[in-house]
Amino acid sequence: MTKKVLVLPGDGIGPEIVGEAVKLLKALQAQGAIAVELEHGLVGGAAYDAFGDPLPAQTLEAARAADAVLLGAVGGPKWEPLHISKRPEKGLLGLRAGLGLFANLRPAILYPQLAGASSLKPEVVSGLDIMIVRELTGDIYFGQPRGVETLASGERRGINTMVYTESEIERICRVAFDLARKRDRRVCSVDKANVLECTELWREVATRVGADYPDVALSHMYVDNAAMQLVRAPKQFDVMVTGNLFGDILSDCASMLTGSIGMLPSASLNAAGQGMYEPIHGSAPDIAGQGVANPLATLLSVAMMLRYSLGAPEAAQRIEAAVSTVLDQGLRTPDILSAGMRRVGTVEMGDAVVAALPA
Repeated sequence: MTKKVLVLPGDGIGPEIVGEAVKLLKALQAQGAIAVELEHGLVGGAAYDAFGDPLPAQTLEAARAADAVLLGAVGGPKWEPLHISKRPEKGLLGLRAGLGLFANLRPAILYPQLAGASSLKPEVVSGLDIMIVRELTGDIYFGQPRGVETLASGERRGINTMVYTESEIERICRVAFDLARKRDRRVCSVDKANVLECTELWREVATRVGADYPDVALSHMYVDNAAMQLVRAPKQFDVMVTGNLFGDILSDCASMLTGSIGMLPSASLNAAGQGMYEPIHGSAPDIAGQGVANPLATLLSVAMMLRYSLGAPEAAQRIEAAVSTVLDQGLRTPDILSAGMRRVGTVEMGDAVVAALPA
């Protein structure tokens, strides 16, 4: 059955890296590995420039009708002067909310070829394989009340609200425990239960859910300690589950353990398995248009899309094998370049991955 994929290049380096992902999908289709129908749309700053809205109604409608969404990145200094309701990031948040994408999966895997590119010693990170499960549609990013108000004194006050319901916590914890059962059967739930009542509830619900998974070991850790432990001894973690704000920060921290944020894909899933797939690195406007962006996180996001939403795990494995082959060949974009390796650009790296696809 042909699957529908909505392609949203977005802003900054988004069109460059997504172009390589589309090339990869077409190569797999030509080989008979997948059957996909691609539709293209606008989101973020590009959508604002065209329609005055970072998430036009037609984009959200197309996303709801697709089996999966492939996103590049949104944002950039060009749009920062806009009112917050019109900034590119609102398009991204609107997609997450509009599709009910509550479960964000962010793997942090160190390819052995890049052990020397990590900011930590190779013996600390070699063999690293962490899955960070981030709740994506609640917490302080969506909680009400929010905004900036002027007090009677004339001073302004900013307000954001951290809020979670029991059901929201339970469903993301079950995603984490189900994933752990396919891995090393360990879940670390990250909170700040010593000072935040919202996350005190998080810990209580996580413990209750954990009782339904007696074959999975559950531990709890405060977020500040978790950040420190990610740098001190990251291989102690298997699956980490946490809220929207903490997960945003910890997953970016974990990205540098792998050598570059340009290597990390992500999947955002709803209850039906529909997902949005994107690299975690953002729009990188400082290098946009230079042809030097690392497309590997986007290509690995395609692999996650094939595995989780399009029912093509064998094609996903072929992409991952091709990425490993290209790294073995010594090809490196500037963010992962080291002595003795050959520097390549975005297009050349994408071409190399396509050429390395197993037959």
